[in-house]
Amino acid sequence: MTRNLKDYALITARGLAMGAADVVPGVSGGTIAFITGIYEEFIGSLKSLNLDALKVLQKEGIAAFWQKVNGWFLVSLFLGVGISLVSLAKGITFLLANYPVLLWSFFFGLIIASSILIGRSIKKWTVPAIIGMLLATGIAYFITVAVPAQTPTSWWFIMLSGAIAICAMILPGISGSFILLLMGKYAFIMGAISDRDFATIGIFGAGCIAGLLSFSHVLSWMFRKFHNLTIAVLTGFMIGSLNKVWPWKLTHEWRVNSHGEEVPFIQESVLPGDFQGEPQVVMAIVMMVVGFTVIAGLQLMAAKKELA
Repeated sequence: MTRNLKDYALITARGLAMGAADVVPGVSGGTIAFITGIYEEFIGSLKSLNLDALKVLQKEGIAAFWQKVNGWFLVSLFLGVGISLVSLAKGITFLLANYPVLLWSFFFGLIIASSILIGRSIKKWTVPAIIGMLLATGIAYFITVAVPAQTPTSWWFIMLSGAIAICAMILPGISGSFILLLMGKYAFIMGAISDRDFATIGIFGAGCIAGLLSFSHVLSWMFRKFHNLTIAVLTGFMIGSLNKVWPWKLTHEWRVNSHGEEVPFIQESVLPGDFQGEPQVVMAIVMMVVGFTVIAGLQLMAAKKELA
């Protein structure tokens, strides 16, 4: 696939959106990748980082290796993710602290539209696809209501946490940061980053790399062998995750983050009338419509590009 500078700039923009999503416990960067039409290429590019690629590097040189691993695509995408994590994290955190109902409403509309869009891409709804979607919906919902656990701080568990969290980050509908919360390691890892504990960061990073490279092979194989079933399962994950991004919640327990601030820990979704605070129903609906429209607009643009 031949790309120009503008194409890579758009890939970086998608990376910016993925990074912003991964900051929020409840929204997956994989969802953004799926929405913007780069998910399968993203997984395929990660899968290409293997021993065969190293053999190409040794025998044919850097240029052949770079082409095999889709290097410019990965660099452009992760550049956007990195910039977003550094620059947008504070903005997302500010919005979560000051306008949570409106921000979650936007994500709610976005994920509803995404679920419809992805579900429509299934060419044939078979019994296995329907069962897979229902099971994935149930699993994702259970994850959103599960109580965070108390877990060890041993090196092997930190590495395991990284491997599992990064797998969740590339699955649409499942948030890696929320998985870390459930595993009791979100505050621990955020604290290590804040304190520049490079030993812990290195162990966690090694787990992320191992999980990313291995799980990408599983997803790539599933897309190749069971495309419709895989899409149905991913659609189910997104539907099940809607409980996590429901705008109106009661907080039953708080936790202290790495900055010493109290943030919601265990929450329950409620109707706007039972919400403690200003429900902002009208503006919430507006933001849901905005989120839905963003995805519909992206799909319309993609359709026009295909026809051009």
